Amino acid sequence: MKKQLTGLIVSDKMAKTIVVEVERIKQHPKYKRRYKFHKKYKTHYENGEYKVGDKVIIEECRPISKDKHWKVIKKV
Repeated sequence: MKKQLTGLIVSDKMAKTIVVEVERIKQHPKYKRRYKFHKKYKTHYENGEYKVGDKVIIEECRPISKDKHWKVIKKV
């Protein structure tokens, strides 16, 4: 089973690549306070149907380039 994440598109300036920011909630090990943290993933897509602000589902795939290991599945 491949990992799937949901995130917001932050940048679409590259050719066939969009940057998706995924927000997660973590809990501090000692103080038990929950906090949000964000991570950006470079994601592969073929045609220009997505734009900044869209919410998308991305899935893990084979390495496409040095730091591209995800592809867009669909828009939410």
